Amino acid sequence: MEGDFFYVALSGVAGLFFTGLAMPFLLKYCRMKGFYDMPGGRKVHHEAVPRLGGILFMPAMLVGLAVALILYARDGHGVFTIKVTSVMMAVGAFLVYIIGAIDDFVGMKASHKFMVQLAAALVLPFCWLHINNFYGLFGLYELPVWFSYPFSVFVILLIVNSVNLIDGIDGLASGLCICILAAYIFLYMQMDNTFIYAVGAAGLLGSLLAFFCFNVWGNPEKGTKTFMGDSGSLFLGYALAYLSIKYTMDNPAALPYRGNALLVSYTLLIVPTFDVIRVALLRLYHRKPIFGADKSHIHHVVMAAGFSMHGALCVIIGLFLFFCLLNCVFVQVGVCATWIVVSDVFFFCLFHWAMWKAGRRS
Repeated sequence: MEGDFFYVALSGVAGLFFTGLAMPFLLKYCRMKGFYDMPGGRKVHHEAVPRLGGILFMPAMLVGLAVALILYARDGHGVFTIKVTSVMMAVGAFLVYIIGAIDDFVGMKASHKFMVQLAAALVLPFCWLHINNFYGLFGLYELPVWFSYPFSVFVILLIVNSVNLIDGIDGLASGLCICILAAYIFLYMQMDNTFIYAVGAAGLLGSLLAFFCFNVWGNPEKGTKTFMGDSGSLFLGYALAYLSIKYTMDNPAALPYRGNALLVSYTLLIVPTFDVIRVALLRLYHRKPIFGADKSHIHHVVMAAGFSMHGALCVIIGLFLFFCLLNCVFVQVGVCATWIVVSDVFFFCLFHWAMWKAGRRS
């Protein structure tokens, strides 16, 4: 596996350079055509910013994959064969990417976007990629197909939309996804027959690192700042959903049994998914439309507590790292998965209560 790390790193470098070199041309195109995300409403930025930065994520990932695999084959390691199921899953990712791009360019009804997301989400279970084991969580182990398939579709939609909705301040969605992708690259590099997933994740990670620089440190007056838009956030969410369910699934023919597989994927996705669930429950409690727009997401709450945009970014990334460390410690001392989830819910609620109290004082 040590020799494979070179190709994984190469994929990441290729994705980074592709995005870094292509971004200035994309920003120039946005200025020419007027593709800007305008300030106002619940948005926290005060300048018009190009919104198509995330459209480079999928091409950059493919470039990283192609460069790494071509050199991998040239060096005598053999050629990867593409299965029909892989093609179908690529179609699902492309569907999500396309609807995001259409929304970024001309706009799209939320209901129409959701229907395409649902079609893309249905692809994974019917390619035999689904959450089929709870590994003892809530006392459950192997799951029946009648529950596993719809539950997996729900989880895919949850992840896709949680990444999309947490993309509210500079660097937040990309920063969290950089951390999550880095973790999955490490995890997939530890197993046999998962090299291709590490390479793909590395290409996407490299693209995100380049985007992060433009998004966080770019200057809108100089035309060097950009947002990822729906094309980027929806594709990121779908990619994370794929990596998460692939890692979680109990399939001895493909991956060795890992008793903490579900807990690992769950932990990496706590911050965005818990936030979407919290906001949805809050809106239901107040009898507001569940898909409505307001300032109740985690980044709004942290900024209302008195933090700057970059400060809120650091706080939320810190919260992500806290849950990763906490759950790792709990696993090491033998706490069962059910009580780990209960404690995570408690600490997440405690965090929001603390932010709410700080916001009332400020």
